[in-house]
Amino acid sequence: MKVVTVKQMEHIESEADASGHSYAAMMEQAGKSVAEAIAARESLQGARVLILVGPGNNGGDGLVAARYLSQEGARVTCYLYRDRDPAEDENFRLVLEGEPRAVLAEDDEGWAELTTLAAESDIVIDGLLGTGTRLPLRGGLAEMLQVLGPIVARRRETVGGPLISIVPGPRVARRSVPVVVGIDGPTGLAYDSGDIDPRTIPGNVTVTFAYPKIGHFRFPGAGAVGELVVADIGIDPALAEHVELEVATARMVGGWLPERSPDAHKGTFGRTMIAAGSLNYTGAAYLAGAAATRAGAGLVTMALPSVIQSAVATHLAEATYVLLPHAMGVVSVAAADVLREALEGYDALLIGPGLGQERETVDFLERLLGGHERQRSMGFLRNEESAKAAASLPPTVIDADALNILAGWEDWPERLPPGTVLTPHPGEMARLMGVSIEQVQEDRVGVAQRQAKAWGQVVVVKGAHTIVAAPDGRATIEPFANPGLATAGTGDVLAGAIVALRAQGLGAFEAAVGGAFVHGLAGEIAREEMGTVGMVAGDVLARLPRAFDRLGAV
Repeated sequence: MKVVTVKQMEHIESEADASGHSYAAMMEQAGKSVAEAIAARESLQGARVLILVGPGNNGGDGLVAARYLSQEGARVTCYLYRDRDPAEDENFRLVLEGEPRAVLAEDDEGWAELTTLAAESDIVIDGLLGTGTRLPLRGGLAEMLQVLGPIVARRRETVGGPLISIVPGPRVARRSVPVVVGIDGPTGLAYDSGDIDPRTIPGNVTVTFAYPKIGHFRFPGAGAVGELVVADIGIDPALAEHVELEVATARMVGGWLPERSPDAHKGTFGRTMIAAGSLNYTGAAYLAGAAATRAGAGLVTMALPSVIQSAVATHLAEATYVLLPHAMGVVSVAAADVLREALEGYDALLIGPGLGQERETVDFLERLLGGHERQRSMGFLRNEESAKAAASLPPTVIDADALNILAGWEDWPERLPPGTVLTPHPGEMARLMGVSIEQVQEDRVGVAQRQAKAWGQVVVVKGAHTIVAAPDGRATIEPFANPGLATAGTGDVLAGAIVALRAQGLGAFEAAVGGAFVHGLAGEIAREEMGTVGMVAGDVLARLPRAFDRLGAV
């Protein structure tokens, strides 16, 4: 599913109108979609609904929704921030002729009636401002939200966190009164930057149209969106073909997964090698290896410092093992030759979880990636022979400590095998780029796209709404923002899932998008069952098979 900027959406709507799908028709479908989204979540018979109607198309969508909600038995009041002329506004005329009641802000001295309506309503629909919002909010509109905000906040009992409707499976009940529904988004959201006005009233549900906007996935605004519903308003998908940014969906990822044939054997689903772990970080190796088994790899082999093999194998009996030379519990430089020899016949390699960053480990990674040690005072230099050595590695995923080691090498992008997947969190990404974490977080999508192109590799910038970018310009946002995943070890689970899909034959970009989606969906399943406080990486790991099962049902 494409993700658009405000300018791109305006262009798409203009093209749709020019091709015969009028703005009026789009507005009718938009308003109907809002009503349908609410009806699917709330009982409408006798429900008291307050619709805040702004001066533009967003307000027009709200007026259309008023008719459909009234037909379902709701008691609807439209509160108009500015008056509309029924002779020129068909949707307002139809509201006046029907059951919904209309109140004008200019007739409401001191916001008295608005205060009463907000205190009594079961559902509040925010149709004040849409994608044309400019911050900060000023004047009467800002004053209106200042009045509404405390009333709504006092009445609401928020349970759980935000959801995104393109995630398959049952939803957790999240009941608050009033239920706040945003048309396109909450008023005060900047739809490109994700900035938000301090007076913005967070929504339980946001209904946006045709395509989500990039601001829906950028914080702090993303935190006020709630459950995101993307409604079809009849726009030809061909009009968005030029848009490179997408949000991952279950249908997309499910379509990439290999078939599980009844006559399959372990070789059918790929051979995965994982070089991970050190004496201080045995858990990282276990989580990555176990995740690869749970993500469907036919054979998982753990290449570990020999001193930790028994600790990992006690919990991971399904894997086979390559014992690596070590120095004081971390892999030594000689381990590179052992690992390279063992890689014959393997379909994918993961390097990094729990390796540490000791000098011996740095030397190991240098030799594995084809570096040639000359004089230590000169550092490590590249030559044609070492470039060929790096290229001879199987499809590779680099994570965690291996990324931090790379960041210390000026020419590290040149040392990687082609088609490598890099999986940095924002701190690791900042170190790889030589910038601050704030610079990464300010424009996660743009950063990922630019660096994927510059480095010639697939980049996964982890975090709330993980970004995956490819060198050819493709970029995908993952639809998950789950605080339960903000805990040690979940990144190791993600890396294991990605390398397993790579071993099963998915391309680097598809494996990265798919692995991140399944990982995020497993986190959502864990949240459904236990909430977010106390969720650990093992909870996500255990639910990977169920996440795959949900994808298969889509």
